[in-house]
Amino acid sequence: MTQRVALENHDTKTQFQRATQELHIEPISANSCQAKGRIERLFKTFQDRLVKELRLNNISTIEKANVFLEKTFLPQYRLKYSVEARSQANLHQALTEKEQANLNHIFSKQNTRIVHSDYTISLNKQWFQLSKDQPVTVRKEDNIIIEEWLDGSVYFYLRGKSLNFELLPERPVKKAQIIPWVIPANRKPAYIPPTSHPWRREFVLAADKKCDISKSLKV
Repeated sequence: MTQRVALENHDTKTQFQRATQELHIEPISANSCQAKGRIERLFKTFQDRLVKELRLNNISTIEKANVFLEKTFLPQYRLKYSVEARSQANLHQALTEKEQANLNHIFSKQNTRIVHSDYTISLNKQWFQLSKDQPVTVRKEDNIIIEEWLDGSVYFYLRGKSLNFELLPERPVKKAQIIPWVIPANRKPAYIPPTSHPWRREFVLAADKKCDISKSLKV
């Protein structure tokens, strides 16, 4: 779905383009037959010669074919067609500490979903319920970023904060009930100083003096 949208809108990036951009890698697209000739010849060799080699060795199962490909065919292919590089220098750029810490986020499959009126989110025919305790205020129709990591785990993010949620066993049933418009962030209540606080005491004394009201101050 993301790839089709990216093809129709050139400003939209695919998952691969987004990951390479976050890693500061510039992809070079092969937009001509000549640029893809080398890899296409390799595919043709595998689709043509490899099939015949499997038949000559009486291999008809995937397990035996994988062993033959790794142990026999590829070593012989590299020995015959491989070409040594002009320079042995390693031009790869090392990852920074920040990039290494964010590899799970970078290599994840990211999509956006809208928060429904009952604070549920649908993904891959599954429904998730947002909890009332959240690190950031969540409103209806907010755009949530969903990250599907390589290990299969799912995470929801809003304004850089990870949201709390739970997987529902089935699609929630609509009920006629009043649902708050927002889920407020879990913040501590504001501190209200007592009347004995120094700056508040001076304010009360000044007000008493101005209004000429005596003995109205409570400490």
